[in-house]
Amino acid sequence: MIELFISTFMTFFVVIDPLGCAPIYAGLTAGASSRERVAMATRAVVVSAVILLIFAWVGEQLLGALGISLDAFRIAGGIMLFLIAIDMVFEKRSQRREDRAQKILEQPEVEDVSIFPMAMPMIAGPGSIASIMLLMSQSDGTQATIVVLAAMMTILVLTLVALIAAGPLMRLLGAKIEAVITRLLGVLLAALATQFVVDGLRESFLTVAPALH
Repeated sequence: MIELFISTFMTFFVVIDPLGCAPIYAGLTAGASSRERVAMATRAVVVSAVILLIFAWVGEQLLGALGISLDAFRIAGGIMLFLIAIDMVFEKRSQRREDRAQKILEQPEVEDVSIFPMAMPMIAGPGSIASIMLLMSQSDGTQATIVVLAAMMTILVLTLVALIAAGPLMRLLGAKIEAVITRLLGVLLAALATQFVVDGLRESFLTVAPALH
């Protein structure tokens, strides 16, 4: 179970990327007071948790209603996560996040950034939604399910801490160190995404093979 927790923890860490969300949040809330920053960060993480828990519990039923197999979703989710990993390695995702942040800053009437863009799509985005559905589908038993959810919630708590400490954190790390960390996490995510695809293909062949005999 420790291995499952570590694997889930790393998956959500690289997908949600608390260190990557922190500088964007710092820029979006530059004119807000400390109390407002804490309130918006808390609201963003709580909303993200609700969204991810909903997909964790009813995501599989939703796939069934649409006639999509779990193996097909594993492959599709793995490909999606791999594309995110490529963006991280080549810093394309950071540029898109900065572009979204700039659009929000150019709209002075938008003050509360907790729901958009923080909760969605930065924290509870396509990658994290795909990840929780994939990991829940692979969880065998109540204990494994609890471990997956515990790892996810741990990352969300770390994300909350990163958002609240966004300003001091960025001054401490600096842009160059953040870029190095992002690239390393991208490589790890690429490996995890490849494993999702391999697992999906293997299970698909194991299901089809007996039917051909």
